Amino acid sequence: MNTIEISDAEWDVMRIIWTLGPSTSKEIADVLIEKKGWKTATVKTLLGRLVKKGALDTKADQHAFIYSSTVAEQTMMDQSLTQLFEHLCAMRIGQSLENNLPKLALSKKDIESLQAILAQKALTAPDEVPCNCVDNNHTCH
Repeated sequence: MNTIEISDAEWDVMRIIWTLGPSTSKEIADVLIEKKGWKTATVKTLLGRLVKKGALDTKADQHAFIYSSTVAEQTMMDQSLTQLFEHLCAMRIGQSLENNLPKLALSKKDIESLQAILAQKALTAPDEVPCNCVDNNHTCH
């Protein structure tokens, strides 16, 4: 599956559609006008970009267009995190996660799942993850 790259503003639009389900541009704009103070024209521009990128599908319904997501929210979130991690030094990802986990809202179920995954990963984890920034002859400082 191809990765769809979307901007921060496009994420705001997608989150509305994922929450409301298939929606008209007016319904989407009404939420974003209240939430972000955006103009309707801005929302329509973003909707057009998302359709062009393949993140949204549109169909005519009487006098309005209905926009619906072509990709699941979790899929987009997973792709986005994977892309982010690909840009980071492999040996520093653990520290970045450690620095940011306290800032995240997690349910008890989330925490239990993470603990189980970490316990399983600990069984085969190396003592140190190698740097992947340049090549095997270099390491981060």
